[in-house]
Amino acid sequence: MNPVTAQSTLRIIETYASIQGESTWAGLPCAFIRLARCNLRCRWCDTTYSFHGGEKVTIGALLEQVKAFGLPLVEVTGGEPLAQAGCVNLCDALVEAGYTVLVETSGSLPINTLRPEVIRIMDLKCPDSGECEKNHWPNLEYLSASRDEVKFVIASRRDYEWSRDCVRTHRLTERCKAVLFSPVFLEATPKNIVDWMLEDGLTDVRFQLQLHKFIWPPDRKGV
Repeated sequence: MNPVTAQSTLRIIETYASIQGESTWAGLPCAFIRLARCNLRCRWCDTTYSFHGGEKVTIGALLEQVKAFGLPLVEVTGGEPLAQAGCVNLCDALVEAGYTVLVETSGSLPINTLRPEVIRIMDLKCPDSGECEKNHWPNLEYLSASRDEVKFVIASRRDYEWSRDCVRTHRLTERCKAVLFSPVFLEATPKNIVDWMLEDGLTDVRFQLQLHKFIWPPDRKGV
């Protein structure tokens, strides 16, 4: 790793080892790096504590923390990780160190700044989030059909229909490895979303729940 990169800093909320709770990587042990800051204010956000503050940590120190966890899978998340320019350098360093790197991003900022080896899990914002107009649609052109994933967090029938139409209009199941529909925790009824998917024949869309919210108390940090 370049010495300059090693000494550059990011504002970090927390680092921890847990299991991956979402995406096609769900259930696998994973190291997490949660960056501070977010450019969105989704109505149902469950990580508002990441909006402000954070401790300045060098990329070199972060790599040492990840090494201590002893896990090959690392997710960089937030907040919105790409709100900090240094996120790109962090991901570069993790890839060069041999880790499988996931970045959980809202898709409101350009994702083509990340190198191709980084797996982008992009959360397109539905209408009920209050931030639908912030979706950066050119990002769809940068998705990898073999690696990247697109997630929709659904709060209502309106959100579901918007997500369904988005999948079809933009041919998302052809553009990325997986498309995932997830209910807003304790707001949308999971069975309703599953029923709607079956009624509409969405055979290439995957339903998911946030596993960590069933293993631990749903408001617990660091899991």
